[in-house]
Amino acid sequence: MSKAPAPTLVFLVRHGQTPTTGKTLPGRAKGLHLADKGHEQAASVAERIAPLAKRVAAVYASPLERTKETAAPIGKVLGQRVRTNRGLLECDFGEWTGAELKALGKLPQWKQVQRYPSGFRFPGGESFSEMQVRINDAVAKMVVAHPGKAVVAVSHADPIKAVVAHAMGTHLDLFQRIVVSPCSVTAILYTADGPVVLCVNSTGRDLAALAPS
Repeated sequence: MSKAPAPTLVFLVRHGQTPTTGKTLPGRAKGLHLADKGHEQAASVAERIAPLAKRVAAVYASPLERTKETAAPIGKVLGQRVRTNRGLLECDFGEWTGAELKALGKLPQWKQVQRYPSGFRFPGGESFSEMQVRINDAVAKMVVAHPGKAVVAVSHADPIKAVVAHAMGTHLDLFQRIVVSPCSVTAILYTADGPVVLCVNSTGRDLAALAPS
């Protein structure tokens, strides 16, 4: 019998705060950089991850500026080159890209976004279901590529929430109940018997102490 691959620990990090955080739906629009607060958050999360340097085999980031800027200090403290991974991209919000959240909240479709996301497709863009399949496929490939190691993947709130929902066996229609704050860390251990969620939306915990009990 072939030996099962060693577990891989995946640290999912949301990018830091931007000037539009909580105000608009930036999506994949280019040219959005971290705010000063976001740079501070990125430096802080890098310090939290630094003690894991010997264990982390790779650092990945979505190709958008705000994720690469968040990943840069992490890669520096770990001595790792940041690898761009399109599977970690934000959901494609199509015609809603750049819209103000207050205005979107008044649309009848917004209720479906919150209560029935698995059945919603953004006008001219991606569906939540497609997003979930995409990012879970990206994470699965990281797990295969780095057995027995840890990886850091810098992404966006909705994709990370979709990964957590999948790992917990929770239906996508409930993923809006999950909170993923700027520069928070979510840790999932992927084993041959299935994923183990170690923490979600961690903003101050000692990451080196994480271990399944």
